[in-house]
Amino acid sequence: LKLWEGLGYYSRVRNLKKAAVTIMEQYGGQLPATFSELRKLPGIGDYTAGAIASMAFGQPEPAVDGNVLRVMTRITGDFGDITLASTKKSITETLRSIYPSGADAGDFTEGLMELGETVCIPAGVPRCHQCPVQELCVAYKEGLTQTLPVKSEKKQRKIEKKTVFVLRWGDCYALEKREEKGLLSGMWQFPNVQGELTAKKRASFADDFGAAADAFTPIGDAKHIFTHIEWHMKGYLLDVPAALPQYVWVTKEELLHEYALPVAFRCYKEYVIKQGE
Repeated sequence: LKLWEGLGYYSRVRNLKKAAVTIMEQYGGQLPATFSELRKLPGIGDYTAGAIASMAFGQPEPAVDGNVLRVMTRITGDFGDITLASTKKSITETLRSIYPSGADAGDFTEGLMELGETVCIPAGVPRCHQCPVQELCVAYKEGLTQTLPVKSEKKQRKIEKKTVFVLRWGDCYALEKREEKGLLSGMWQFPNVQGELTAKKRASFADDFGAAADAFTPIGDAKHIFTHIEWHMKGYLLDVPAALPQYVWVTKEELLHEYALPVAFRCYKEYVIKQGE
């Protein structure tokens, strides 16, 4: 997690390690070559399994991502909502029925992806004059390139207000570990609570931390955007008289080299690192 720090999607690195262990223990160190066996590995879904199976092992398995969905709905004139699993499943089965095998499988996978990235683009006008399959495309023939694909609007992100406490005891700072499930599971963080620091809450937290109610020093606001949630954070520095037992207390060096914090808390981590410079 420390090596991965700042990249986000922390479940990916956990699954990467789990998959590596599984490959060593169950497959003799060799990556399995079939879609069904690849799909069993932690962190590998339909898209990744299809990409590996076709490009690495020549299996007739499609890898369907947003680019491929866009290309296929335009070529076939499909009005299915590409945000729905049923549309993705239908397009995957259509592709699977015509997929080549051997070296052509990988070329076909890469060709569909490349077509979506460079010609049948997601934003702006598609470059139909460059398209090698223009004569097959229903959307081009019927003037539907700006209509397809059909994609329902994303739900508006939920905004959560948070108060972040940078608690300092001598040369050490407080960290706590998030739960082992849910958002940013198992990561270290600065202590924080939902909502803003009202006068009533300030007095309560000061009492909990053994500090004066006027000892909270504002250290800046921060915003972090997840897929479905936005955190709007206000940070406060607070010197405490004792190392509260519910936290782990670390030095700046330990914070920098040993403890992995999500990028959401980057500005407060940087504040700590700059202290005393």
